[in-house]
Amino acid sequence: MSALLYRIGSGAARHPWKVVGAWLIVAVAVVAGSASFGRTLSDSFEVPGVDSQVATDLLTAAGSADAGLTARVVVTPVDDATSLFDSVPARSLLADIRSELLELPHVLAVSDPATALGAGADAAIGSGGVSADGRVATVDVSYAELDELDRADLERFVELVDSVPADSGFQVEGGGDLFFAFDEPEQGSSELVGIVIAMVVLLLAFGSVIAMGLPIGMALFGLAVGVSSMSLVAYVIEVPSWAPQIGSMIGLGVGIDYALFLVTRHREFLHRGLDVADAAGRAVATAGQAVIFAGGTVVIAILGLAVAGVPFMTAAGVAISVIVLIMVVASVTLLPAFLGISGPWIDRFGIHRRGHSTGDGEGWQRWGRHVASHAWTYAIGVTALLIALTAPVLALDLGFPDDGALPESKMQRRAYDLVAEGFGPGVNGPLVVAVDLSAVAPGADPADVDADIVAPLVAAVTADPGIASVGPARIDLDNGVATFVALPTTAPQDDATFATVQRLRSDVFPAAIGDESATAHVGGSTANFGAVAGRVTDRLPAFIGAVIVLSFLLLMFVFRSVLVPLKAALLNLLSIGAAYGVLVMVFQWGWGKDLIGLESTVPIVSFIPMFLFAILFGLSMDYEVFLLSRVREHYVATGDNDEAVIHGLATTARVITSAALIMISVFGGFVLGNDPTTKMFGLGLATAILVDATIVRIVLVPATMKLMGDANWWLPAWLDRILPNVDIDGEAGPAALGASTDPVPAPSEDREPATVGS
Repeated sequence: MSALLYRIGSGAARHPWKVVGAWLIVAVAVVAGSASFGRTLSDSFEVPGVDSQVATDLLTAAGSADAGLTARVVVTPVDDATSLFDSVPARSLLADIRSELLELPHVLAVSDPATALGAGADAAIGSGGVSADGRVATVDVSYAELDELDRADLERFVELVDSVPADSGFQVEGGGDLFFAFDEPEQGSSELVGIVIAMVVLLLAFGSVIAMGLPIGMALFGLAVGVSSMSLVAYVIEVPSWAPQIGSMIGLGVGIDYALFLVTRHREFLHRGLDVADAAGRAVATAGQAVIFAGGTVVIAILGLAVAGVPFMTAAGVAISVIVLIMVVASVTLLPAFLGISGPWIDRFGIHRRGHSTGDGEGWQRWGRHVASHAWTYAIGVTALLIALTAPVLALDLGFPDDGALPESKMQRRAYDLVAEGFGPGVNGPLVVAVDLSAVAPGADPADVDADIVAPLVAAVTADPGIASVGPARIDLDNGVATFVALPTTAPQDDATFATVQRLRSDVFPAAIGDESATAHVGGSTANFGAVAGRVTDRLPAFIGAVIVLSFLLLMFVFRSVLVPLKAALLNLLSIGAAYGVLVMVFQWGWGKDLIGLESTVPIVSFIPMFLFAILFGLSMDYEVFLLSRVREHYVATGDNDEAVIHGLATTARVITSAALIMISVFGGFVLGNDPTTKMFGLGLATAILVDATIVRIVLVPATMKLMGDANWWLPAWLDRILPNVDIDGEAGPAALGASTDPVPAPSEDREPATVGS
């Protein structure tokens, strides 16, 4: 593999403009194709096999309007002393809104609040009514199913709501499932902040403007292709609307990270006296292997999300994996082309005149010896710290933030608050009950079905302490389905709401229906979110176990050791556990939430723990391989474990900490966004990288390796015979790479740069 990568890297450096031209053609084709006929990204939270999906399938089969998405227009008087009851302007405004909504494409039904306005405080709740105090009116809109809609439907709805004049005397807001499906998180300055900080870190690490610009340029180029490709990937698999933002976060981080390792190795070879093409080839042949290994493990781990059995997680994993793959390919093809274009000028425009040093860092050597001389203290102390950070995981609460967690600048947040104030928090998360009557419907008397099955069920649900009110039931014997809407007493994201759903399924429904052949199921977005959380909770231990086993096997192949991969697996668990703990402290307990602009405490989004584990597994593998490959190389040469650990730390710590700072900057920048889900991803990833690349990689790893001594490299003889030899980052000899064995004198600052062919 080294020889192939050498030919790719050196060839790209010798003919850089051909490579850049090819990438430009691909980029233009992807971007143009995405803009011209790319599919709209949308969110579907289908979970095959769960009760909420059975309810949705029943509604869909019956052609019920409850099977599609919903939207809601909320109206309240601007004047605090004004009531909507018997208000002629309110009647006129609501009638106009309803009429315009009915004209929108894909709208199946619109509730009429006119009756409620005339009914006073006894207005029905949940069918487009008026609050008891006459302050809030709602107009509920039933849309077609998700597959028939796109972002244009949301845009038309928002345009209609915004069209109400500011001087009308009424505040008009909009919300509902339609926003959740098609409202894309604002990009803001998240990426820009991360990129700027990454540029500063790279400039300090390389001391050269040109060397700093190469990783940034490659990452942005690859990111443009990767994110644009998502609307094309959507032809193969339905991609969630939030995947591009998460993909941008991951793509920027790994792209700059991988480029940092390659540029660092390239400059080392240049300063040994090799020419540009040879140095680029060797960099790709050595560090490029680690990049392919790390990127491959990220992709495998993310694709492993399919074990959760949640289609939208699988789809998001596929889309994000595409971005990671593009970054890996760009690292070993586009980056060496950039290195060829920069030629020996890569160190020009430096911020200082200090020469480049390829020797061991004296400061890191001193640190390594310090850790080694206090190995027990550091091992015990750091482990205790990580366990303390991980402890809050015991309180991990998986769910979905509702619109109440959004900033007040968002229309749907304002609508959420008005509805909760007027009708109670449960109105924002209605439960749709679907009753399967297919076994009793043929030839049955509708009155008997109602009296024997539906009416007792409605009464039992109404009597449940977690239910505020129940709407009228609709019986469709032709399709064998009865439906009604139940409004819980608590907000959509509250644990009490999910407890109510579980109680209805396990206790209320069986007791009310008895031995009848009908079955009842709870659907709606709130119930479905709970189903996703339950599915992830059930599958998370198996997923983590599979990833840990995979990491153990991969590292055992690479380093031919049993204890090294076992230790790495345990340390990965501690790093990621610490990230989970910080998420619980900030998002559930509210510690420091104001510092990141979080409006209120929220549950941890159910799919985030799996995504974090998959992504961080690959990223931490990158640092592990980079450090331990140098340690093993020195150990094989000298047989001195203690000196090998110090040497490995001294030669890699500067690059690892620089890479980690870049990752933390990129991920941390996304914490500044408005979307709580994006904040969770950003904070979780930044925390885990901070822990992994600092206290784990430069403290706990050398301390534990010092304590284990030569046992680090123990491998049973029978296993040694059957394991394949993998040289993930060792320098192949010039002959093996097909390179010249005659080094070229290093270029000086005063020499004209050598011409690089195109």
